Amino acid sequence: MLLAAGKSDSHERPPLSYRIIAAVAEKEGVDPTALEPPEYDSLYEVLNPEALDSLFAPRQNGASRSEGYVEFVYAGYDVTVFSDGTIDVAE
Repeated sequence: MLLAAGKSDSHERPPLSYRIIAAVAEKEGVDPTALEPPEYDSLYEVLNPEALDSLFAPRQNGASRSEGYVEFVYAGYDVTVFSDGTIDVAE
């Protein structure tokens, strides 16, 4: 339904891709908007953010997806994203 497309639930968490950028920015001591080229690689150069957001998103019927995690290196940090939405950023 198109009318609902622009609405957002205020209790909804930001996408995983944004939360990854925010977590790395916190480690770097900078604003998330500062994580831009040329100083930092784009998250798109490391992985497909939309695919990651979809990977752990609830199914269309609201059921949770399988448990798991994804690991990758971004901005010099080892990043682990868990299916429950937890993000671990380690040097």
